[in-house]
Amino acid sequence: MIIFGIIEIILSQIPNFHELTWLSAVAALMSFGYSTIGLGLSIAKAVGGNQARTSLTGTTVGVDVTSWQKTWNCFEAIGDIAFAFAFSTVLVEIQASPPGFNGKTSIHVIGMELQDTLKPNPPENESMKKATLVGVSVTTVFYVSCGALGYAAFGNNAPGNFLTGFGFYEPYWLIDMANVFIIVHLIGAYQVFCQPIFKQVEDRCFNRWPNSSFIKESPPIKLPLFGVYSFSVFRVVWRTGYVILTIVLAMLLPFFNAILGLLGSASFWPLTVYFPIQMHISREQIRAFSWKWIWLNFLVLLCLIVSVLAAAGSIATIVKDLSTYEPFNSVS
Repeated sequence: MIIFGIIEIILSQIPNFHELTWLSAVAALMSFGYSTIGLGLSIAKAVGGNQARTSLTGTTVGVDVTSWQKTWNCFEAIGDIAFAFAFSTVLVEIQASPPGFNGKTSIHVIGMELQDTLKPNPPENESMKKATLVGVSVTTVFYVSCGALGYAAFGNNAPGNFLTGFGFYEPYWLIDMANVFIIVHLIGAYQVFCQPIFKQVEDRCFNRWPNSSFIKESPPIKLPLFGVYSFSVFRVVWRTGYVILTIVLAMLLPFFNAILGLLGSASFWPLTVYFPIQMHISREQIRAFSWKWIWLNFLVLLCLIVSVLAAAGSIATIVKDLSTYEPFNSVS
């Protein structure tokens, strides 16, 4: 974790999100790599004998878990799924190009503007719908395949993560490669999530204290192999402090699946369900108490209940883990 933090401190000094395109591409490639390795190892283990104990309903009450533990685990799993399918973490907004703009559109990724070269025919919204459908479909296939084949391989003793949970041991070189892919992916994912936060905080500080030399000054420095780098003491101090804080919190709270479930349950309903549906109702001017309005709001209520149950399951798991918790030690 300390080594990971040092790497993130260095990468966090990249001035802005636009310079992270290569890192995002590498992270996506790593995700595809370790998922494929995990699927292959799961298939090999499932068909290679020593059949794991499985059932249609999963873990057995009274043998593997108590009834309450299974209930909380199911709710926590719902939170993990919600985190995986939040989709709001991208927050890609298409701003229609004005006339005479040569077919270009302005895409805002969490408040930061990139320029793409989508042609006006087909329309940008249709292109994005197709891209979204393909992206979500591919990730769903991988998620479901990893879950189903992982359970087929390990049964009711399946670890929380079948690559980092010491489920596989041979061939060691392939497992090590997959874990290297995971580390590289997490390094890139950390930056994709944190750079928008860096940008927002720094913009607010620039606007709040426009005459502060500590915040404003960023003299250019020539770096070998990297060209000119805009050095800012403020950026170095605050971004380094932020990374250190998050790494210390990660080492203090090593409840990976439970934390993911809690984050997923907290963000899924407002960002993925409530606000998009309310914007759709407003944009389409759907009449209140019409059948479509009723069904959309029923969906909002249903997802709220699911999110609350997912949060309850994650909190229950964290509370249980805290009973055997030792600071700065991983939880088995």
